[in-house]
Amino acid sequence: MVKKLKQLEAISYSKSKKEYKEELKQLQIDLLCLQNILLNENIGLVLVFEGMDAAGKGGAIKRLTQRLDPRGYIVHPISAPQPHELRYHYLQRFWRKLPQHGQIGIFDRSWYGRVLVERIENLATKAEWKRAYREINQFEKMLSSENYIVMKHWIHVSNEEQLKRFYERKINPSKRWKLTDEDWRNREKFDLYIKAADEMMDRTNAANAPWFLIHGDDKLHARLTVLQNIIQEIERQLEKRGIDYTLDQQNEDVHIEEEEIEEAQTEEDSLEKNNEIQS
Repeated sequence: MVKKLKQLEAISYSKSKKEYKEELKQLQIDLLCLQNILLNENIGLVLVFEGMDAAGKGGAIKRLTQRLDPRGYIVHPISAPQPHELRYHYLQRFWRKLPQHGQIGIFDRSWYGRVLVERIENLATKAEWKRAYREINQFEKMLSSENYIVMKHWIHVSNEEQLKRFYERKINPSKRWKLTDEDWRNREKFDLYIKAADEMMDRTNAANAPWFLIHGDDKLHARLTVLQNIIQEIERQLEKRGIDYTLDQQNEDVHIEEEEIEEAQTEEDSLEKNNEIQS
C-alpha cells in the first residue's frame, strides 16, 4: 500500500557490516536462482527505479545486479530524450528498451519522467502530463498481460540527507561526476517533486504494477529492502501463475565464483573507506 512520502519513516540498519554482507549475499543468490526460473518459464521482469537525486538508486541497482547472470539483464540509464526521439510518442523509446521474455530490464529513471520532471519543468503541457497517468497504466497493463512482471521502486531521501550527500559528492573526486548544476537547481523544487510523486503513485499504483516505497537515508537498509521486495514479488507472481519451484533446491544448483566476487567486494569496501577518509 502506498504511503505519502512525508509520512514515510526512516529506518536504520541496526546489524553489523558483517551481518549486512551475509544477508546481502543470500538475497543475491536467491535472486540469481529466481532469474534462472524466469528464464526457464519465459517470464520477463521490468524493474523501474525512481526517486530524489542522490537517494541511492545507483547503489541499489549495483547490489541488485552484482551476482546476476550478466547475459540475462540490461540496465537502462534514462536521461532527457534525444532530438530524434521527440518526433515520436514519449513511450516509444521505452518500448524499444523492453527486455525479451525471460530477461530482466532495469530502468534507472523511466517513463515516469512525463509526470515528474516534464511536469515540473513545463516540458509537457498540463493536458499531456495529466493524460499520461492513463497512458502509463495502460502501458504497464499490456506488459503484465503479456507475461511480464512489472515492479516500481521509489527510493526516498530526506532534504537534509540529500544536502549532506551533495556536499560529499562535491568534495570527493571519485563521486564529483555524479553532481551537476541541475541537481542543485532541483533542490529548490524539492517540495514540488514530493507533491508530484505522491500524485503519481496514487494514480499509478496497481496490483499488476505496484509501487514499493523505501526510505533511503540509510543506504544499507534501502539496498536490502529492494532485493527483498523483488524476491517476494517474483515469488508471488510465480505462485499466481501456478509455477511450482523450490528455492532451496535451486540454491544447491547454483555455482558462483565466490573468490572473485569476494575479492571485488573487498576492493569496493577499501575504496569506500578511502573515500570516507578523504571526505
